[in-house]
Amino acid sequence: MTLRRSGPRDRVAHGWEHGFSPAETPLVAALSGGYRRLLGAREWLYARRVLKSRRLDRPVLAIGNLTVGGTGKTPAVMLAVETLLAAGARPAVVSRGYGRRSDGVHVVADTAAIRVEPEDAGDEPFLLARRLPGVPIVVGANRADAAKLAVERFDADVIVLDDAFQHRTLVKDVEIVMARTRAPWGNGRLLPAGPLREPLASLARAHLVIAAGAKRPDDVAEIEQTVARYAPGTPVVPAAYVATECLDARRREPVPLDRLQGARVLAFAGIGAPGGFRTTLSEIGADVVELETFDDHHWYDAAELRALAARARSLGADALVTTEKDWVRLLRQPVPDVPLLVVSVRLELSDRLDAWRATLRSVCPTV
Repeated sequence: MTLRRSGPRDRVAHGWEHGFSPAETPLVAALSGGYRRLLGAREWLYARRVLKSRRLDRPVLAIGNLTVGGTGKTPAVMLAVETLLAAGARPAVVSRGYGRRSDGVHVVADTAAIRVEPEDAGDEPFLLARRLPGVPIVVGANRADAAKLAVERFDADVIVLDDAFQHRTLVKDVEIVMARTRAPWGNGRLLPAGPLREPLASLARAHLVIAAGAKRPDDVAEIEQTVARYAPGTPVVPAAYVATECLDARRREPVPLDRLQGARVLAFAGIGAPGGFRTTLSEIGADVVELETFDDHHWYDAAELRALAARARSLGADALVTTEKDWVRLLRQPVPDVPLLVVSVRLELSDRLDAWRATLRSVCPTV
């Protein structure tokens, strides 16, 4: 069987990095211009209160980004919730639940347990529910309605919005923007000519920018320069992805991370920035013989897992390795006959912790 590779979105991303063909360039330029006009019309309607943002009677913290693709929003939500819990707050997470098969507003997890299956929750909300036991997780396309439910049912005193920098139906008290250190703004153009969801000038709304994937001080230089231009005075905090756990998928048991040191592995991932997963594995000593990529939020089927196992055997790999987010999307499939390891990562702030705490203090004074 042929493995299912990344589709049209992958080809568009290639165009962002290497340029579009002469035939494609006029089309994407026209579409990008139309998208810009739609953004302008939306802003005009909100400015004149034709469209209105609702204010909640609890503080709202939003974590999002300016670009499509992976920038570490989910690990940042986990870090924010953990910081708030440590300060004695009662946070609830509200997400759209991208890719879920359910409609309307649903409680993914309450203070006691996870209440829905991954397919009805969406991969990221289900992952948040697994990693944040006891924290209410609510999904809904209308974030205002979902947040209201979280307050009424669970008495949450802080709402943390996942992937909500562009979301406007709810008034937000604090906006945190995630940006990856490698090519943080892509080619600097709006969708679909580039990866930007909004113009860079929108950074002016941000209260904090996290530079995700920073390993050296100069890794954040491009982000700092852009923030200084469009949002002077807004702090930029460097952060790194750190592998924290490894799980044997067949036994559902943790195994030491050092099991990966020197191991030949076939990695696979359906996330926004799969190249970062290869880097993480290499940093913990794994020999990544191949990385198979799928579309972001891709739900795997049994045939694909069999094909991955066959490919791993043909390469002489010791194991298949995937991300925790991908594991959520293959839980219902038979575990392949090649060892499958699941690696979890967390976001660690390597510097400027005072800026992080001061930002969260705006929604929780005890941080």
